[in-house]
Amino acid sequence: MLSIIVIFGAMVLIYGQIPLEKAHAHNDYEHERPLFDALSHGFTSVEVDVHLVDGKLYVSHNHPLKKKNRQQLKTLYLEPLKKLVKQNGGNVYPDDKGTFYLMIDLKTEAEATYAVLHEQLKAYQPMLTTIKNGQYRKGAVTIFLSGNRPIEKVLQEPLVLAALDGRPSDLGKGYATELMPVISDQYSKHLKWRGNGAMPEEEWQKLQNIVNQVHREGKKLRLWASPEKPEVWEKLYEAGVDFINTDQLAALAQFLQEQAVSNSK
Repeated sequence: MLSIIVIFGAMVLIYGQIPLEKAHAHNDYEHERPLFDALSHGFTSVEVDVHLVDGKLYVSHNHPLKKKNRQQLKTLYLEPLKKLVKQNGGNVYPDDKGTFYLMIDLKTEAEATYAVLHEQLKAYQPMLTTIKNGQYRKGAVTIFLSGNRPIEKVLQEPLVLAALDGRPSDLGKGYATELMPVISDQYSKHLKWRGNGAMPEEEWQKLQNIVNQVHREGKKLRLWASPEKPEVWEKLYEAGVDFINTDQLAALAQFLQEQAVSNSK
């Protein structure tokens, strides 16, 4: 599938790419073209680490003061997504009404970082999934917060512009899917299999159990730091894991496209 992204100043268009609903770009900002490399491969979920420094939100895994070319969240992600949604008739991808997920991993103190982020997100409210006074509205972009999560603050918020990334320990606590759409956990906390040889039946049952637990609450599952192997992706896909986490954008895109073709036969 040929995909082309054209950028002319404020103009951002995507051509010929089929959105891949299970594709999650881990540490997306570390790619050569943050956001746009993921979009060019059809990814529908990207992950970005954020630090609060002097009242601004900088994108970086480690402390951004050590970086010469620091970039802000709004420059790398929020503004480009806003332009895409405007130009594509209310969608991130042309003619696709599916949700695009932006996972923001808060690396600095939870409430202080969230306060600045929440205020900044108000300018992008029209494109965002929101909960206002208990009323849910699906937007083109769903933001959910990981890392230092301000759980109580979000739960008390009259206007929710960013939901929460859950943990398996959050299951059964009554968190609404709208407030906690995703459950994330480290792959190795559940599975030892690294893709070598056949997956042991015991491991397969563990994988299916966690998928079923998450899906019973209407939430999506992401297992991060999973082995970057097609053999592992195949089992995650087969079990129904909702987001397959990767740094290898092209390889996972090809795998998911092949799965889609195979399933359509």
